Parts: sequence; C-alpha cells; structure tokens
Amino acid sequence: MARLLRTTLFTAVITAATVGMGPAAASADFPNQPIRLIVPFAPGGSTDIVARIVGQRMGEELGQSVIIENKAGAGGAIGAAEAARAKPDGYTLSVATVSTMAVNPACRTDLPYDPVKDFMPVTNFANVPNVIVVNPKFPANDLEGMIKELKANPQKYSYGSSGTCSINHLAGEAFKHATSTDMVHVPYKGSGPAVIDTVAGQVEVLFDNLPSSMNQIVAGNLRPIAVAGPGRAETLKDIPTLAELNFPELNNPAWYGLLAPAGTPIEIVNKLRDAAVVALKDPKVAAALEKQGAAPSGNTPEEFAAEIRVQQEYAKKVVAQPGFKLD
Repeated sequence: MARLLRTTLFTAVITAATVGMGPAAASADFPNQPIRLIVPFAPGGSTDIVARIVGQRMGEELGQSVIIENKAGAGGAIGAAEAARAKPDGYTLSVATVSTMAVNPACRTDLPYDPVKDFMPVTNFANVPNVIVVNPKFPANDLEGMIKELKANPQKYSYGSSGTCSINHLAGEAFKHATSTDMVHVPYKGSGPAVIDTVAGQVEVLFDNLPSSMNQIVAGNLRPIAVAGPGRAETLKDIPTLAELNFPELNNPAWYGLLAPAGTPIEIVNKLRDAAVVALKDPKVAAALEKQGAAPSGNTPEEFAAEIRVQQEYAKKVVAQPGFKLD
C-alpha cells in the first residue's frame, strides 16, 4: 500500500511538472532543437534563395539550425498544406508567397488549407520585383517589340511559370489579357526549373520573381524586358517598369515572408520575428538580398497580415475578370 501511494504521488508530481511545461514554459525554452522551414517551391527559385539567405542568419541568432525543406508542387499548395498541418510549436515554419497566400485561394476551389485560418504571419522577409524575361533568341528587345511579335504569332510561343495558380502564372495570364496576346502556358514546380528551360530555349518567355532570374540575366542568358515594382530595380536600372510602359495594372511586385501554424504561442512568434529582424539588419544579409534584387523588410505580424490581405483582394479581382481562366 505504501509503495502504491509513493508511486501515485511520484506520478502526480511528474504530471504536474509536465503540465507546468505548458505554452509559457515551452516558449521560454524555445528553441531547443533545429527548426524546419518549408519552402513550397523547388530549389533555385526566388522563394528558396530568400529563405536560405535569411534562414541561415536567423539560425545563428536563435542558436539552432534552420533547415530548409523544399516541398514543391501545385503552385506551392502542397508545401503550404503540409505547413498548415504542422504542430504549432515553432519548430515547423513555412515561407509565405503571393502564390500560396493569394493566388492559390483565388483560383482553386479544392485548396487543402485556409490561408487565413491555418497560419500566423510572423514577418515579411523581403519585397521583390517581378520580371519578364525572354530567351536571347526571342526576336524582340523591348516590350513594344515583344507584344508586336506575340500578336503576329498567336500561340507560337510558350511562357514558363513557377506552377499552375502561382503568382507567375497569374502575371502571365494578366499580361495576355492586358495586351490581347496569346501564349501557351508551361507550368513548372518552381522558378528554378522554369529558368533552366527558358535559358535552354524550351520556352521562350518567363514571368518570374527577379531573384531567381538575376544570375542568368547578369550572365546574358536571359534578356529582361520589363520589371514590376514601385520603381526600377537597383540591379536593373536600364529596364523600365510596367507602369512606365503604360501597363500600371500589371506592375505588381511580390514578397516572401515567414509563417507559423495557427495556434503558435505569441511568445514564440515574437522570438522568431525578433530573430528575423536581426538577420535582415545584418549588412551581409541585406547585401545578399539586394544583389538578388530583393529589398529587406522585417515588418510586424500585423503589417505583414495587411500585405497578405491586399494581395488576396488583388488576386480575386484579377481571376474574376470575364474570360479570365487559370488552369
């Protein structure tokens, strides 16, 4: 009987200690193991590039490795769905993109996650221009010549994107709609493989986020036609924006930010955001991002949530246009 009583008391003490290690205690101890960061696109694309630049420095600040895990497919929906199902303890995070948070919800009726209910915005890592690039053999050097060539040869040319219902797919279809041109859409599992095929001439045109195309532009393997952003990209001063070229409705940049699963303790969210801000203020990180054409951000969770809502409304508006179809 005495042994049973001692065992019962021991169990009660352990249970009480375990209960005591609730959200607050777990938050105080966070992180005590490596953090998994899901990138919902293939390696080599803009999402992957930004995540690796910022994630490595965040890991140094947090004292734990930030391990990048690429989960590509369905315009980012596969990786986002996995991230939405993760335990809300801060050890599985994901990169938010316009594709996963706005375009997918606007064009898919069977989306396996809710971009609002399933995630907690942490911070925007970086704002990036979008870019239209062509294979150097494409017979046009500027937007006017490109539109003229496309109109003269409907469906002769193909354009690549980072996937069906991705931001780059939306950009391509919006371009066709605004310019009354017609190209064949070729979706990839991320910008990385799309860039490779555009350089090889498998597709002639690519709608992309600037970081994933930047190295090939510098190498002369891709020709930039126009950028989409609030101003000309620092790394492409000679290339006009789509607003300058009288297509303001197409002049939409992108962003890449950090998400935690819904229900993650706010103390953990704040720790992650603080580490991201330190990383983004690091001169080496800022320089690495800026070299890719990306501008560091590091805003608050509330500010990032507002940016997400703006893109969600824009994507809904574009997809709802008469005759507009994303498939």
